[in-house]
Amino acid sequence: MGFRFNSLILSFVLVTLLYPYDQAAAATYNVVNFGAKADGKTNSAKAFLSAWAAACAASSPATVYAPPGRYLLGNAITFSNCKNHAVTFRIDATVVAPADYGVIGNAANWIEFKDVTGVSVLGGVLDGQGTGLWACKNSGKHCPSGATTLGITGSNNILISGLTSLNSQMFHIVINGCKNVKLQGVRVSASGNSPNTDGIHVQLSSGVTIVDTKIKTGDDCISIGPGAANLWMENIACGPGHGISIGSLGKDTKEEGVQNVTVTTATFTGTQNGVRIKSWARASNGFARDILFQHIVMVNVQNPIFIDQHYCPNNNNCPDQASGVKISDVTYQDIHGTSATEVAVKFDCSSKNPCSRIKLQDVKLTYKNKVAEASCANADGTTAGSIQPASCL
Repeated sequence: MGFRFNSLILSFVLVTLLYPYDQAAAATYNVVNFGAKADGKTNSAKAFLSAWAAACAASSPATVYAPPGRYLLGNAITFSNCKNHAVTFRIDATVVAPADYGVIGNAANWIEFKDVTGVSVLGGVLDGQGTGLWACKNSGKHCPSGATTLGITGSNNILISGLTSLNSQMFHIVINGCKNVKLQGVRVSASGNSPNTDGIHVQLSSGVTIVDTKIKTGDDCISIGPGAANLWMENIACGPGHGISIGSLGKDTKEEGVQNVTVTTATFTGTQNGVRIKSWARASNGFARDILFQHIVMVNVQNPIFIDQHYCPNNNNCPDQASGVKISDVTYQDIHGTSATEVAVKFDCSSKNPCSRIKLQDVKLTYKNKVAEASCANADGTTAGSIQPASCL
């Protein structure tokens, strides 16, 4: 009996040492217990920050929980200073921005996670209430630039899963200066005429994965800025919107490049562009290389395949200049569907730095049930398999 009892004690000690805690035992900090009100009217920003501080002070995995309801975050809010590298933000609620766009309209981000590690954001709806600001911008009046709904800045090992972003003032989600970020099952929704409302923007970041995501917005569904590397995008639905864009690049003379980007299994419906690379028409040391676009369906897309190296909005310091951005090693593989314009493939590359090692493989794009056209300038490359429209490389 004593031997058996000692064995049980030893087993308990071993289990305790090997598994000091489990996820089920993780402490949960309910924002309501910190003063949050689920009425959509009371500013609950302080309560959310207090729950966050408590979770960050925990010595084991912790969860910040927002139960069902509508919670107003009535000012720009930053979650940072977290020693705990295993904090989960579980949102079973809708979080709303102020209806008055002027309150946060000059902030960079409405909600920001900054300099954190190991944070997961699960579920929830973030409603930026941006329609008033869009109307202001579309009327030509002087307006605030608008806040990004969710900014992830200088952070590592981040998961965003099952989140919905509605009606952002400006960009919906921005990943800036991060490593190892995964977005899965994300939904983005805004009007097709909402200005500057990019769905997901990635810059100065590596190891970013975006999967199983649906984006409807008024600007790029996904935009990839300077300094982005090792990106994987899979099972993406885009439209309305401006497509998936690498760029604009080359705005600055000295700029980090973009490399090792994959877009696979995507559908573009009624978008302005499909897969696009764009750079400013002026001097720069930037580049875009090792890019793969594959297994893509285009449905009535204005510019299904597009490289634009003559980007010059408002003729701002770039007319009659050549882009310094070097574009190379770009592959378009298994791309099918319909173009809304006669020119379905357009490579408008730099006269100073022509596009090189462009590859088309198994591409079939039609225009009004007829053969579409391709247009090339300063582009060199190869083809494989069946190509429609006929290659101009």
